[in-house]
Amino acid sequence: MDTPEKITYNFDTSRKIIHVDMDAFYASVAQLDNPNLKGKAIAVGGTSDRGVISAASYEARKFGVRSAMSSVLAKKLCPHLIFVKHDFNRYKEVSEQVREIFFEYTHLVEPLSLDEAYLDITINKKGNPSATLIAEEIRTKILKKTGLTASAGISINKFLAKVASDYNKPNGQKTISPNKVISFLEALDIRKFYGVGKVTQKKMYDFGIYTGKDLKQKSKTFLITNFGKLGGHYFNIVRGIHNSEVKPHRTRKSIGAERTFSTNLASEIYMETRLKELAEELERRCQKGKIAGKTVTLKIKYSDFSKHTRSKTLALYIANADLIFEVAKKLLYQQKIENSVRLLGLSLTSLNNIEKKKTPIVSPKMDVQLEFKF
Repeated sequence: MDTPEKITYNFDTSRKIIHVDMDAFYASVAQLDNPNLKGKAIAVGGTSDRGVISAASYEARKFGVRSAMSSVLAKKLCPHLIFVKHDFNRYKEVSEQVREIFFEYTHLVEPLSLDEAYLDITINKKGNPSATLIAEEIRTKILKKTGLTASAGISINKFLAKVASDYNKPNGQKTISPNKVISFLEALDIRKFYGVGKVTQKKMYDFGIYTGKDLKQKSKTFLITNFGKLGGHYFNIVRGIHNSEVKPHRTRKSIGAERTFSTNLASEIYMETRLKELAEELERRCQKGKIAGKTVTLKIKYSDFSKHTRSKTLALYIANADLIFEVAKKLLYQQKIENSVRLLGLSLTSLNNIEKKKTPIVSPKMDVQLEFKF
């Protein structure tokens, strides 16, 4: 009997990571709870002229309606669009049901939001060597328990799993096994690289980078020179290298509050009042999370939708509304307001909740055979 040929890779092939992403979560919950909305184009978000879409059903997406889009534009694209209000208590309820299923398979679950999470099932509670079959089981259980569909991506690291989960949406999954990683990445459109936004995409196009293969031809020095620290990240991920662990307890890095106004604000006096309200809201959130921060950031969105931020780092941690407001007010007057303002936001970073780094779980490197159990 022939011994399977051993394959050596420059990237870690020992891990099995699943990224599970609920399909159009907010919109799907609304359709689940109201059968009259099933099969219809709906959007979750504000219905006012200044409203913003939080989520859109797949029926609405066919017309170009997307999250973060203004309600006015969404209505123009889809005149028969139905708007529904948020129900965060309901979203949280469903999210907890989904996470209970995740924990049936592994304790290494890293939630990214209410509707998506990473799972490290390299060593899982079911003793199942197939990550693909586990993903199928999880999606089946989610549908049975919640009535909602989910998509999944399965591969050797978080980056690849995240990209894969978007491949066969909705209600599908994709596995990228170790022996397919390089060919998959080389053929991948640069727009589908998770973390490459529109600005970076345009810049890459200017350099003739349209696919992973094009990206791979650029040196690390070139990428760092033109894309900063992210250049090193791009250099690694296109080679299948992404060693970020699935972290069950993610440390919160910021806490904030913001408001979009029904009427643009043109005077700093009116803005002060709003900032006071935001500072009070921020204090409540700090108290709830039992955290404080050193860096206060003021976010300003003008009527032309341009965004600007101003920050100040203090010597001590603060969480008190009066102190936050005083810093915010100084930031407000730090520079003249350029235009009327449609949104103000306040946030705290450099928080006091940083825990000592725990010793990472190290999986032994394993020889990889031709037969992958993915």
